[in-house]
Amino acid sequence: MLSYFYINHLLKPMTEMTPPQINNQKLQIQTWWFTALLIAVNVGLFGWQIVSGVNITDPAPVDAIAWGADFTPLTFMGQPERLFTSMFFHFGLIHLMLNMWALYIFGSVAEQLFGRLYYIGMYVLAGLMGSLLSSYLTIRNGYELLQHFDHLAGLQSSLIPHISAGASGAVMGLGAALTVISLFPPLPQQRFWLDKKSLLMVMAINIVFGFTVAGINNAAHIGGMIMGALLAGAWYLAEKIQKPALIQIGALIIGTVLLAAFYFYCTELSTGLDPLWNEILRQNQLN
Repeated sequence: MLSYFYINHLLKPMTEMTPPQINNQKLQIQTWWFTALLIAVNVGLFGWQIVSGVNITDPAPVDAIAWGADFTPLTFMGQPERLFTSMFFHFGLIHLMLNMWALYIFGSVAEQLFGRLYYIGMYVLAGLMGSLLSSYLTIRNGYELLQHFDHLAGLQSSLIPHISAGASGAVMGLGAALTVISLFPPLPQQRFWLDKKSLLMVMAINIVFGFTVAGINNAAHIGGMIMGALLAGAWYLAEKIQKPALIQIGALIIGTVLLAAFYFYCTELSTGLDPLWNEILRQNQLN
């Protein structure tokens, strides 16, 4: 992620003539402490990695793997936890700073708007969805790779699995969630009136960057956005009909079930690639 607006560009103040009245409170640390905790955990892990010898600007692939980055051949051959742990590894200081700045901007607002528990569920599910969509496309690329090549010796191809990591899938999920809410009429109990123009511009810029700048895992961004948008729609419906607990808990459960189904589908789909995965792992000395 490369471009974000400040929080006061995302929050649009209400005027005395604009119903309904919406409480546009200041962002105080006690109201978004889980976001602050997420940032602290990511920064702390990064510091630990540097102290342990990981390069601060360009981590080696073996270090990224050791610290939990997502690598589809490993993830779908017995290490599914990488779908989650990859959300806490970053490829250098710049990558970390961009994602943490974005997490502060989107997260500090989303945590107050959606409520802490729903926000936590949204963050985790969006991050996992981003990782899974990225892995799904890698698996599909694997079958295309098999159709064109008999072996991998000396092969350089965009179809070969790449290591991926970072919080951007989860963060883009938060951004998409806020954007979706900004498109609906504000609710009387809603804490903020979100500026849809700024949010749409921010999200559009990041998607364009994802398609035009090399090295950005746009599949993870899009996967996170899909989950964030769906959960935001469920939250808005729950608040509108005044049944927040029932619908919001149901939405998180359904989101979890859909993720599990998607994971098992990807696992089944990847079984035909085991020889390819084993060869890739052997060449990279990862098996």
